[in-house]
Amino acid sequence: MDRHRARGRRARPSRRKPLLYTAVASAVLVGATAAGTVYMKAQAHDGPAVVSSAASASPSSSPAVREEASVEPVAEPSVDRDALLAKAMKSVTVAEGAKTSVAVLDVDSGESAAYGDAAFDTASIVKVNILAALLLQAQDADRHLTAQEKTYATAMIENSDNASATTLWKAIGRADGLGSANKRFGLTDTQGGDGELWGLTQTTASDQLALLSQVFGDDSELSETSRSYLQGLMGEIETDQQWGVSAAADGSQWALKNGWLARSTTGLWDINSIGRVSVDGHDYLVAALSNGNSTQAKGISLVEAVSKAALTAFQDTAED
Repeated sequence: MDRHRARGRRARPSRRKPLLYTAVASAVLVGATAAGTVYMKAQAHDGPAVVSSAASASPSSSPAVREEASVEPVAEPSVDRDALLAKAMKSVTVAEGAKTSVAVLDVDSGESAAYGDAAFDTASIVKVNILAALLLQAQDADRHLTAQEKTYATAMIENSDNASATTLWKAIGRADGLGSANKRFGLTDTQGGDGELWGLTQTTASDQLALLSQVFGDDSELSETSRSYLQGLMGEIETDQQWGVSAAADGSQWALKNGWLARSTTGLWDINSIGRVSVDGHDYLVAALSNGNSTQAKGISLVEAVSKAALTAFQDTAED
């Protein structure tokens, strides 16, 4: 695993929106007034404030009538993002025996989509989860990371150093510590690896998207200081590890962590990539997972193609 050091405006009743609104009028007797005034009340649900207008009517012994026009918005059809993502994935060639899954969140709109729900080995993407757990534990203890912990954290994230990961895995309490943190992070389908086998932690693309939301989102168990620290490390990945989700970004507008592992029993590769990318000024969180790849290079090509396809599904509808 990762052995190489690699880097109320008021409403206007006279103007109707013919396509989005349907007016439903109801008449209610309210008693006579001196001028026989007719009151019109335009009421929009979840919309403009109530407005009253008066119009003169010919004197009459009949009671005045209050007419209520309830203006209700007709909901626009919702976009099935999962279906769009599944359609986009048809353009990706997955080799026989390989499997992939991806999840995406549009940071600006808050919309997300996922393709596939199978569990995958994390390989080294779990290092983000390990550091997030360590930072959460430090917050709970009202302390900062020590200089030594920071040294390990830098090597673990930027260089994907395994020895540093093992040290911090032990520091957080291995799988139990990871699981406790993940309950608070909202990860429901991630199971830490046995003993020291942190790379065999099992996870889903949707869970990794939840983790990324903790790292990059404001609604997080992690403090702003902790988030900024982890984001910074993910933005300084060693040069020859700058692949995966970054392939879908505009230039250097990314922050990521990759994982790669050749399984000893099969010789097939687990290749994963998670992170934040910016495209046309739009930020996305992306988690692309895969296994059963015959070579590392083919696995990298797969997660890059998956990442690009996933973002295309969102970009094609960004202005709809």
